[in-house]
Amino acid sequence: MSSTAFRPTPRATTETTPRPAPPAPRDHRPGDSPHPRTPLPRRALHALRHAAPALLAYVAVRSTGLLVLAFWAHRRHEGVWPILATQWDAGWYLRIADHGYAHEVGAVPSAKSMAFFPLYPVLVKAVAAFTPGSRASTGLAVAVVASLVAAWGVFAVGDRLYGRRVGVLLTVLWAAFPVGLVQWMGYTESLFTAFVAWSLYGVLTGRWLTAGSCAALAGLTRPTGVAVAAAVTVSALVALCRRPRETRALAAAFLAPLGWCGYVGWVGLHLGRWDGYFAVQRLWSNELDGGLRTLVLMRDLLWRDTRPELFLVAVTLTLLASVVMFGLSLWDRQPLPLLVFTGVLLVIVLGSKGVYFPRARFLLPAFPLLLPPALHLSRASRRYRALALTTAVAGSAYVGAYMALVWHGAP
Repeated sequence: MSSTAFRPTPRATTETTPRPAPPAPRDHRPGDSPHPRTPLPRRALHALRHAAPALLAYVAVRSTGLLVLAFWAHRRHEGVWPILATQWDAGWYLRIADHGYAHEVGAVPSAKSMAFFPLYPVLVKAVAAFTPGSRASTGLAVAVVASLVAAWGVFAVGDRLYGRRVGVLLTVLWAAFPVGLVQWMGYTESLFTAFVAWSLYGVLTGRWLTAGSCAALAGLTRPTGVAVAAAVTVSALVALCRRPRETRALAAAFLAPLGWCGYVGWVGLHLGRWDGYFAVQRLWSNELDGGLRTLVLMRDLLWRDTRPELFLVAVTLTLLASVVMFGLSLWDRQPLPLLVFTGVLLVIVLGSKGVYFPRARFLLPAFPLLLPPALHLSRASRRYRALALTTAVAGSAYVGAYMALVWHGAP
């Protein structure tokens, strides 16, 4: 599917009066590489320079959050390193990197480790074999590097669709997500978002093999990899309906679900039961119930609880805002792959009756939901834009530090 299908082309005119030149077609933006035959290193350097403002802004936002966390942790006489590198899910991934997976569902608590997909711990183990320091430091370094790749991909999608300013604003808003601190923790969200962003960018630019490969890797990273696999597969099938000889689109439709299906199938074979992976998820109380449990928890938090926990309120508001942003995305007629990805991800996150508090984190890779506010800010005055972004960054820094130091559970 070519991204040119997502925006109308300028109308031809027969008037002799000079008119302003039409905007550059989306298959050749100012930030694109000068020519496809340009050497790859030169193209990569050109793209990096074009994305530099977004990447610098991303580092600034996340550094602000880290400084707030460090200051707050110092006041509480707590260490920052364990929070970022070894606690909660990071500990699970490190144990998988060290010892692998369990052999049966009844093995407690190690059987629960199979709910964690393998690519991140395998990558940590592989990189740690060639670098100094502990595996915890390696895991954190992998997450930080992956977050920069993800930020670049987020910018690339926004820039491709609406221009450089929107791309930068989209990156800043993603960095300022309420639980954005997780991007620089030993978690998989940054790695997963990197694969998601570049997979969606591959679809938008017609790079089907890139899109399918990144979707397959995303499927090996997190359970919600099925959402990006669905986005690539649906988009590829639509492209095949329009151009049946598009063999690369067919290859992408085949590649995209391989990672997720491969791991789920391996767990079933490893445990000797066809529903092995889903049996492991039931150990975490993760089952789909159509969103009934989610609605009950939201009602109790916002209407019945006289003193609701601040972090849970932040999670609830993030979920509600995500639904609104999806509605605005539909109204804006976002490209099909973005809508399919965010739609499936929302169904999974909101439709589960599992643990409630990590739901905001589960939506961290859904950066296309931030396109409507990014577009709005791109058209706003500088004063309004500065105020909105400052508020978002300050709020993210506070919620991130509160989540890590005051909230009594995992992010």
